[in-house]
Order: sequence, then structure tokens, then C-alpha cells
Amino acid sequence: MSQVLTVSPNTEPFAELPPICARLFEAKAKQGLTFDQIGKAIGRDEIWVAALFYGQAKANTDEIAKLSQVLELPGNNLSELCDAWIPRRGLGPMPPRDPVLYRLYEGVMVYGNAIKAIIHEKFGDGIMSMIDCKVNVERKPDPKGDRVVLTFDGKFLPYLKW
Repeated sequence: MSQVLTVSPNTEPFAELPPICARLFEAKAKQGLTFDQIGKAIGRDEIWVAALFYGQAKANTDEIAKLSQVLELPGNNLSELCDAWIPRRGLGPMPPRDPVLYRLYEGVMVYGNAIKAIIHEKFGDGIMSMIDCKVNVERKPDPKGDRVVLTFDGKFLPYLKW
């Protein structure tokens, strides 16, 4: 299902993104692909692919070649995503203005201390890595309305004593 999409660099969430990101989103829409389909084509998870599209991940030359093929973009159009690319990780202004991002932020504000306490009870004094972390989004049918199941599968990192 191909769509024509022109990304305006003056609108959210694209205003803060490098121009290459707009080209990725436009090519994705033109091909009618989901992040999951692109991920399967290049051997990466849909969350990682979406992070790449938002400038928050770094691709290697093999991934760029596969991405170029699946999006039908010449490789030289994506070359800036390789060697010199420095991902910009983070959400931007806090609290987030986007309703989905705000609800995730709200979840940490409301349940953050409880989650931290449970991590400490089960693992000890430390944190969950967001560097060594896998994120998964699933749809779970429910008679009252479908549920969003969001999983963060991060490595536990204990605080060091010295």
C-alpha cells in the first residue's frame, strides 16, 4: 500500500531531526512498509529500525546497503548514516508534548519509585541498562479494548563499590 508522504521539517516530530530522517520516512511511506517489515528485511528489530529513522541508532554499512535496497533508495543517499553518523538519543523537551510519549513519561512518574524498589528487592543496588536493552511492543486482544504490552528487557548493572 504505497502512499505519497512529504515530511515537512518544520513540523513535529521532524523539526529536530536531520534531513536524512525525512528521506527515510518518505521512502517508507512510498513503499508502504511497516517498521517490522523493514526490520525483517535488514535483520533488525522493528524498534531498532524506528530508532534509526528518528536518528537515535547507528547503522553499519551492511545495514545501510540492505535498507537502501528495501526502500529503493540509492546507497549514496543513505551514506551519511554510516561512519560519521552520531545518533542523537533522547526525547527532546520535558515533559514530552506528544500524548503517547507523555503517557510513557507519566508511567515512570507514577510507578517509577515502585519499579525501582522492586528492582532493588529482586536484584540489589543497581540499574537496568538502556544500552543493553531490548524493547518490544505487542498488541494483546481484550474484550474491553485491545491492550498495549510494552516490555523493556534490560541487563542489570550493579553499582560498584570501591
